[in-house]
Amino acid sequence: MAVLTDQSPWTRLGVVAVYAVAMAVVEASVVYYLRKLFALQYAASFTSGRFRFPPAYLRHEQVRELATIVMLLVVAYLAGRGWWQKLSYFLFAFGVWDIGYYVALKIMLHWPASLATRDLLFLTPHQWWAPVWQPIIVSCGFIAAAVLLLAKTRRR
Repeated sequence: MAVLTDQSPWTRLGVVAVYAVAMAVVEASVVYYLRKLFALQYAASFTSGRFRFPPAYLRHEQVRELATIVMLLVVAYLAGRGWWQKLSYFLFAFGVWDIGYYVALKIMLHWPASLATRDLLFLTPHQWWAPVWQPIIVSCGFIAAAVLLLAKTRRR
């Protein structure tokens, strides 16, 4: 931990970015395998928005989603010096992870077909559906806010 916090905030931002991209690839790999496993139930109903995650797996998937958020919080906690920096690193990690996730899915599955494609964003606390462009816009906002917050805390 001391090694990371001894670096400049911008170096730490780079380390957090590498972590978030790696995490995005892992997350996309999980989705890749889930889509292969659930292919029969998944294909037509997913794109129409009628898909419901198989109840036998729902709780496990919700726990995995919460674990993802915990991992993002922990890396932010380790990278930031004060609470504003920790928030900055969390927002940045979340944004990079989410965009990286869609890039990795595009490479692995050739999906989404477009930014207008609907996706099941989260299962916690319930199923959230939206076109892909919405989480991408939010993630870009998170990244911009993180950089601005980090620049502001850097000047103090």
